[in-house]
Amino acid sequence: MSDAPDDGSETDSSGDVVVPLRLYKTVTVFSTLFAVVLVLGGFLLLDVATDRARAPLSEVDPVLSIVGLLAFVAGAAIYAFSTRFRAEGMGKPKDEADEGSDDG
Repeated sequence: MSDAPDDGSETDSSGDVVVPLRLYKTVTVFSTLFAVVLVLGGFLLLDVATDRARAPLSEVDPVLSIVGLLAFVAGAAIYAFSTRFRAEGMGKPKDEADEGSDDG
């Protein structure tokens, strides 16, 4: 029995996951949406926890602050993970040997 997924995806030499275009579009749209919502939600939670940055340290809600910071981290992680996907036929990875090293 093979450990490879049966969804048509494969991993290339750079570690990117090559998937069909339809799946790539879905992953890109929803991961960006979730990342933006989590980051904005994190800002709102920190805003509430610190009373719009006017509360003295003794009145800051630590639980709400931590949840806000965790929302930032979750949004960043989701976005970073989603950048590992490529659609079939998209540009080649930069570390392939046949690509020139000049940037011009």
